[in-house]
Amino acid sequence: MLNLSPSLDLMYQALSDPTRRAMLERLSRGPASVSALAEPFAMSLPAVVQHLQVLEHSGLVRTEKIGRVRTCQLEPAALQLAEQWLNDRRTNWVRRLDRLGDLLAE
Repeated sequence: MLNLSPSLDLMYQALSDPTRRAMLERLSRGPASVSALAEPFAMSLPAVVQHLQVLEHSGLVRTEKIGRVRTCQLEPAALQLAEQWLNDRRTNWVRRLDRLGDLLAE
């Protein structure tokens, strides 16, 4: 397993599932109720709720219950954390490859 901070580790575990990624894709267009998120999937509502709990626990999604409807929305700040981690890794590898290229050019 990668040596990440606990929040990044949870986030990448949450992103590893295609159903959860599809839910995030839907939420990128705006908030949605749990039942609206469940519509495109051939799974029970409790299974959808379990996926949402993983997303919420990872910090990628926030839910709010108003009356009898639970609405979910994306948490962009969590994705920015993952983006920053990836950018740091990319920068490191670009530097290494540049040094290798310089070495090979000599």
